[in-house]
Amino acid sequence: MLKPRHDTQKTASPATRLLAWYDSHRRELPWRAGAGETADPYRVWLSEIMLQQTTVVAVASYYREFLARWPTVEALAAAPLDDVLAAWAGLGYYARARNLHRAAQNVAKEFGGKFPRTAEGLRKLPGVGPYTAGAISAIAFDAREAAVDANAERVLARFFAVEEPLRLAKPKLRTLGQSLVPEKRAGDFAQALMDLGALICTPRRPTCTNCPWAEDCVGRARGIAERLPLKAERAVRPLRRGAAFVARDAKGAVLLVKRPENGLLGGMLQPPLGPWAENFPSGKAALAQAPFDAEWRKRAGIVRHGFTHFELETEVYTAMLTKRPKVEGQWIAQKMLRAAALPTVMRKIVDHALDEGGPLFAQARSARKR
Repeated sequence: MLKPRHDTQKTASPATRLLAWYDSHRRELPWRAGAGETADPYRVWLSEIMLQQTTVVAVASYYREFLARWPTVEALAAAPLDDVLAAWAGLGYYARARNLHRAAQNVAKEFGGKFPRTAEGLRKLPGVGPYTAGAISAIAFDAREAAVDANAERVLARFFAVEEPLRLAKPKLRTLGQSLVPEKRAGDFAQALMDLGALICTPRRPTCTNCPWAEDCVGRARGIAERLPLKAERAVRPLRRGAAFVARDAKGAVLLVKRPENGLLGGMLQPPLGPWAENFPSGKAALAQAPFDAEWRKRAGIVRHGFTHFELETEVYTAMLTKRPKVEGQWIAQKMLRAAALPTVMRKIVDHALDEGGPLFAQARSARKR
């Protein structure tokens, strides 16, 4: 593997050049401390958990709402988990919300509201992996740690011309990233690397002429930068199908039940569902899955949703009731549905059942698919 061309006596180091670029082109993000300001560890941690597998655009509004509602880690730790899940609804990957709450309680109770300063200490918090620990320790405490997210992986793979498939190259890329972290301004370097990948070294058509590392980029010199990092072909996701049952009482309130705490969408709300299988249940079989006897009617159309490992198609049955049956669950007034802890897929199902045409859950639809 060729190493980037670099003569420390003639040119500034890659870190110095990247930081100079960052000082002029840094993104203004709601969780990012201003130039010369000290980063708040709580805000850094909160944003990094939200940003796991989610875009900056999708996270921004959620971050502002969380911070307004729970401005300190102690406030978040004291919040009921159901409130946290409801505020998270639509952001996806809901295990993050449960881990967020548990980690806040750990920091508040075990560390007196102070976050561990080292990556090793941060790794002990629920939901904090190697990248997140490195990012928090670097950005919040200026520890000399590499923060190699997807953007940084792309930059480093191109800069060093790493041609191994990304899945296998991750440890190497982290080591290479660590080798570039400066003794000072490690936090700014971490954010600069993220910004370089987001603004310049983009997945397609990178603007190399504006890159502070263009001169030393081995991938660019070889003419292979745009095809790096190498990714494996995506496997075809299996398709599952099922039925959902949306019941409304005489006042229009919707019956929702709570999912098990563990597993997919754990602890979130949903209308009663049948099992997910290879095929849709037939009419009689579907009605046998209903939570209670009622005049169930199948709505036209299908609700489609993509999870990480499979696709889901759901047929929706509705019922209007004059009297509430004695079943487990909670009846949520229609005007309160937006505030309920409904994940995006369940919001789609309820939206389809109510035939709202989009306005009820417009915010959820604008978020990235989960």
